[in-house]
Amino acid sequence: MYEVLLALDTAEERARSQAEAVVDLPDAPDSVHVTVFHVFRDNPEGASVTQLATVHAVRDVLDEAGIDYSLSESSGDPAPEILDEASDRDVDCICVSGRRRSPAGKALFGSTTQGVILDADRPVLVAPPQDK
Repeated sequence: MYEVLLALDTAEERARSQAEAVVDLPDAPDSVHVTVFHVFRDNPEGASVTQLATVHAVRDVLDEAGIDYSLSESSGDPAPEILDEASDRDVDCICVSGRRRSPAGKALFGSTTQGVILDADRPVLVAPPQDK
């Protein structure tokens, strides 16, 4: 079984793009298992990953394709949490989504995707952004 950690933020279009990228993996319905993962930066109300619209969007795509998945969540700084989850689960691939940002915007605000790509010790699948 090929294990994928699909790390979501709160943008539904990017989440759908990520799920579609996983569906497009070779032999996905028969050989891929996905852990849908979200990192809460700040969660004073105790929200759960099951309440997120992005998770519902991903579940719809994965269900339609017949791909098995599980849900997981954490809180803290997203890039290190994603990398820790990938290591703990010993996944084969991490799936993230890029977003259209200027080079200055990346330098000023940082990028979770960039942090994951630079520090991952396993393949990272970057789904193309759908938002503009």
